[in-house]
Amino acid sequence: MYQLNLDIAHFLEHYWQKRPLLIKGGFTDFQDPISPDELAGLAMEEVVESRLVTRFDNKWEAAHGPFESYDHLGEENWTVLVQACNHWAPEVHELALPFQFIPGWRFDDVMVSFSTPHAGVGPHIDNYDVFITQGLGKRHWRVGDAKPLNEFAAHAALLHCEPFEAIIDVIMEPGDILYIPPGFPHEGYAIEPSMNFSVGFRAPDAKALISSFADHLIDNEVRTERYGDADLKPRARHGEIQPSELHRLRELMQQALDDETLFKAWFGAMISEAKHDLDVNPVEPDYSAEEVADLLTQGEPAIKVPGLRSVWFSGESQQCYIDGEAWTLPSDDAAAISLLCDKDIITQADMVELADQAGFLQLLTRLINRGYWFFS
Repeated sequence: MYQLNLDIAHFLEHYWQKRPLLIKGGFTDFQDPISPDELAGLAMEEVVESRLVTRFDNKWEAAHGPFESYDHLGEENWTVLVQACNHWAPEVHELALPFQFIPGWRFDDVMVSFSTPHAGVGPHIDNYDVFITQGLGKRHWRVGDAKPLNEFAAHAALLHCEPFEAIIDVIMEPGDILYIPPGFPHEGYAIEPSMNFSVGFRAPDAKALISSFADHLIDNEVRTERYGDADLKPRARHGEIQPSELHRLRELMQQALDDETLFKAWFGAMISEAKHDLDVNPVEPDYSAEEVADLLTQGEPAIKVPGLRSVWFSGESQQCYIDGEAWTLPSDDAAAISLLCDKDIITQADMVELADQAGFLQLLTRLINRGYWFFS
């Protein structure tokens, strides 16, 4: 288990979403949870999302995996990146646990990269929060202030920004952590063969949220109110849209958003759905609830699949959302909801305070049979 050397309350007050921070020695005696060879192997898998970024003769190139070989690349100027590496390597998922002081629905994934000397992905600006932990090797990082900068495509799959003045300019060593909020330009280049582990937190914008909500209405065939103007008066200007009509249109759209049940059903499903493939293996044949209870009693913990997104709404303790789907307990049970959504491991001892152990076991069994939880 990684121990984060950080005053969390001070960090949230002074740095989170405000300004970047170098956390020198953020993890003491840090050990890479995955090796470069293991990472390269993952990038060869069809189901794993990966990229290869190179810069030869000052020309940037980027390609998406899976990759067959790296032998032709040489010893400098290339980086391999694996997105959602925590979905495929439980040891990498453990690196996200120290950052659970941030709401789980904001968590995205752990991206891992291996870079040869002089390699990086170029100067760029991200629209999400990220904690970058330095693993193997050393890397030179520069971070600029959040000011308007021109962005351009250095390659069809690589967006860069213009040069910037650094407010952080540092060589990171194993265990150092660099926090970068959205909008702050940054670039990092390996001094020697280097591993980097980026714990990212999503920040959806209004456009993406509105689009997703509209898709939810369509996909679920939700009936909504239609515009009406039974009080219409004779109009002298045929092409005019009056303020009262615009207000009525806005109210019509707002009615759908104000439907709390509808809004929660959409957001719970949307925010819990995995953006990347999960390492899910449904059980065959299915477990019975009695078999699950016996395994827990024998000391076998149930383990959540790394990267599985599970959320619930404060004040509601019967329904939760797991991987884009609503799941319902037989009765309200705050302890049960917390076990399913807040924990990564469930043991028999965890179930002592449950109001309805039998009902919880039935739901847990369904999730295990689906492959969302498993026994080691």
